Amino acid sequence: MKTLRVELGDNSYPIVVGTDLLNRVGELLTPHTKSNKVLIVSDTFVQGCHTPIVQKSLEAAGFDVRTIAVPTGEESKSLAQFSRVQDSLVDHQLDRGSTVIALGGGVIGDLAGFAAAVYMRGIPYVQIPTTLQAQVDASVGGKTAINHPKGKNLIGAFHQPKLVLIDVGTLETLPQRDIRAGLIEVIKMGVIRDEPLFEMVEANLDAILNLESAILSEMIAGACTNKAEIVAKDEKESGLRMVLNYGHTFGHALEAVTHYNRYRHGEAISIGMNCAAQLAMNLGMFSETNFQRQRTLLERANLPIAFPSDITPEALCEAMYLDKKTLGGKLRLILPTRIGEVVIRDDIDDQDVIEAISQWSRK
Repeated sequence: MKTLRVELGDNSYPIVVGTDLLNRVGELLTPHTKSNKVLIVSDTFVQGCHTPIVQKSLEAAGFDVRTIAVPTGEESKSLAQFSRVQDSLVDHQLDRGSTVIALGGGVIGDLAGFAAAVYMRGIPYVQIPTTLQAQVDASVGGKTAINHPKGKNLIGAFHQPKLVLIDVGTLETLPQRDIRAGLIEVIKMGVIRDEPLFEMVEANLDAILNLESAILSEMIAGACTNKAEIVAKDEKESGLRMVLNYGHTFGHALEAVTHYNRYRHGEAISIGMNCAAQLAMNLGMFSETNFQRQRTLLERANLPIAFPSDITPEALCEAMYLDKKTLGGKLRLILPTRIGEVVIRDDIDDQDVIEAISQWSRK
C-alpha cells in the first residue's frame, strides 16, 4: 500500500493505492469522518460486485450505510440522476457531517461529487474509483460535473474529496476495452509532463494490459503523483491545470456530436490526442518522430486514432467552441512540443484545426 498526498492547504487529502482495499474501507475512512452516516453512490454494475464488500466493511466499522445505484453509463451524468441522488440524501437525512462515497468510474465520481458539492452547500465525499480512467485521472483533483445536452461537464463545481482509495484489484472486473480506454490518461500524462512515465507504459504495456498488480500500482501511483502536483499548483484550472486537457478539446467535441454513446471517454481522447499531435506537427511544433512514437503506442494499446466518416471536420470544429477552455471566442488548445512537454495556444486558425481533423477522418 502506498499513500500519496494532494497538498491544498485546508483541502489537502491522501490518495491510497494498493490491493484488497475495499475490505478495509471502514477502517481507512474512520479518521476522515465526523458522522457515521454515509451514502454510497454507485452504478448498477458496481452495485452487483463491489458495493456489498464496501457496505460490509463500513457497517463492521460502525457506519450507518445507505446506497443508491444509477444506470451504468455516461447518460447518468444528467439532471435526472443528479436529482435522484439529491432525493436520496434528503430522504436519508444526511447532514453536513455525513459522507458521500463515490464508488465506481468517472461518471459516478462526477455525479456523486457534484451532488456532495451542492447538498447543504457542500458535504464531504470520498472517491473509491473502480475503473482505470477514474483511478489515474478523474478521482483526483476535485472536478465534479454533470452533462448538458449541448456539452460535456457544463454544469459542475470544484469540490475536493476527503480521501481517495484506489484498489487495483477492482480492475479485474472490467472488460479489456475499458482498461485500454483508461490507459489513455496515463499516456496523456506522459506526453504532457513525464516522459519516464510514457516510457514505463511503452516498456510494460503487455503486463499492464494483463493487470499485473505490481506494475499497475506503480503506474497508477506515478500518474496520480503527476496529477496531484498539477492540482496543488492550480486547483481551479486557471492556468497550468489546463494542460491536463490535452486531446480533450477534440475529444469532448467528438463525444458531444456522437451523443456520448459511441465512444468510451478514453477512446475519444485518444482520437483527440492523435489529432492534436497532427496539428502540432503541421504547425512545425512537434517532430514526426515524436508524432509516430505517440501514434505507435496508441495503436499498440488498440485505441482508435481516426474520426468517424459520418461527422464532418467543420461540425467537429464548431462543437469545439462549446469547450470550457474557450475564452473570448477563441479556442485554447493544448499542443505537444515533445514527449513530456505541451504548450497552450489560443492563436490557431480554424482552417488549421479543420485540416488536422480532415487528415484523420475516415474516408
